[in-house]
Amino acid sequence: MFEALTDRLQGIVRHLTGQGRLTPDNIRESLRDVRRALLEADVQLGVARDFVARVEQRAVGEEVLKSLTPGQQVVKIVRDELESLLGRSPVTLAGSPHLPTTVLLAGLQGSGKTTFAGKLATWLKTRSKRVLLASGDIHRPAAIDQLERLAAQAGAGFWRAEAGATAEAIASAALDEARRRGFDFLVFDAAGRLQIDAPMMDELRAIKRALRAHQVLLVVDGMTGQEALRIGQTFAAEVGIDGLVLTKMDGDARGGAALSLRQVTGKPILFLGVGEKLDGLEVFSADRLAGRILGMGDVVGLVERAQAAVSASDAERLAARMRKRDFTLEDFLEQMRSVRKMGSLEDIVKMLPGVPKNAMEQLGTQKDKVKRYEAILLSMTLKERRLPRLIDGSRRRRIAAGSGTSVPEVNRLLKDFEQARMMMKALKQGPRGIAGLRGRMR
Repeated sequence: MFEALTDRLQGIVRHLTGQGRLTPDNIRESLRDVRRALLEADVQLGVARDFVARVEQRAVGEEVLKSLTPGQQVVKIVRDELESLLGRSPVTLAGSPHLPTTVLLAGLQGSGKTTFAGKLATWLKTRSKRVLLASGDIHRPAAIDQLERLAAQAGAGFWRAEAGATAEAIASAALDEARRRGFDFLVFDAAGRLQIDAPMMDELRAIKRALRAHQVLLVVDGMTGQEALRIGQTFAAEVGIDGLVLTKMDGDARGGAALSLRQVTGKPILFLGVGEKLDGLEVFSADRLAGRILGMGDVVGLVERAQAAVSASDAERLAARMRKRDFTLEDFLEQMRSVRKMGSLEDIVKMLPGVPKNAMEQLGTQKDKVKRYEAILLSMTLKERRLPRLIDGSRRRRIAAGSGTSVPEVNRLLKDFEQARMMMKALKQGPRGIAGLRGRMR
């Protein structure tokens, strides 16, 4: 979502860090570029202006200008202020000492509330919480059916009220049901509208009272643009909200409104929704998002993805196997599948610091390569994957035909595997093995 803004800011960062000497004038010139980049990305004018003013006030000080690395100092200030804009202190979903904790989801129709309800249930389940989902969207029966399907996929409970009940009555009955069955959380998906109107606000206030809501989360489509700011301000004033959820953050909009939303509502961002899958939910972190926007990566996020994709038991099992025997094509296949579980290659590479743009542009071919490699590996017999030395010319031709690829592609996979095998062998031997590997690779 922030790709255009990231490209612009990365260019400005390179310019600043490449300067041997900084003056108040060239700092102000760079900050004018920063303000233009923010405005082009849909950041509200007042927010962009205040942001640049705060950076300038800190950046033109004598301590920065006379430092050994003034450019890097200014970049650090930009990052600090970006974190401050997004909300430096992390905020998590607050639980209640009196079960169930009730979470009311509000927002316009099409903002992604129902999908987020399923994602939130999935996220809570990984934290050993029992969740009941309920919908008060009496205007769109299909929305209730959708939430029921999502509840089943997430392994959560679901409450469906009798036909003809009001949204307020459904909320009250859902709360009774959650109490009776001992759920930890009740997540209530309120009806949206195509636009804000008085009946919608009246209904939300009534639901909030009936639920005795501990948390009211406003779900906003991250691709909405400047309209998101008006939506946020209106819901905050009319209903009262405790936090923000930004959905569709993997879209191609400019995304700057997301940077302004916390500032104009005064409410923290709790979650970012990415993709349609139920595991596509990120806990919001200002410092990590600021790093990604400035092209500095998000190594912590990458580690979290790896931990979610590969269980500790699977990692221990693979490590034990490798201690006892050589790295095989079967292990190679397992590692490829683990990487795919972490998400798209683009998302993974964006989390790595310092990856040049031309490397990102080559990922399209790499995605196809991974798919073809998996097809080749699956065309092998189990014995061939465990004993790669058996794969002679005739077997290579058979594997290529079975996978819909070519013999040169099979040869390329085997070459890449051999390099990975050598690396694994060197790691097992410790520092001496790694030094030897470096010598062979020169």
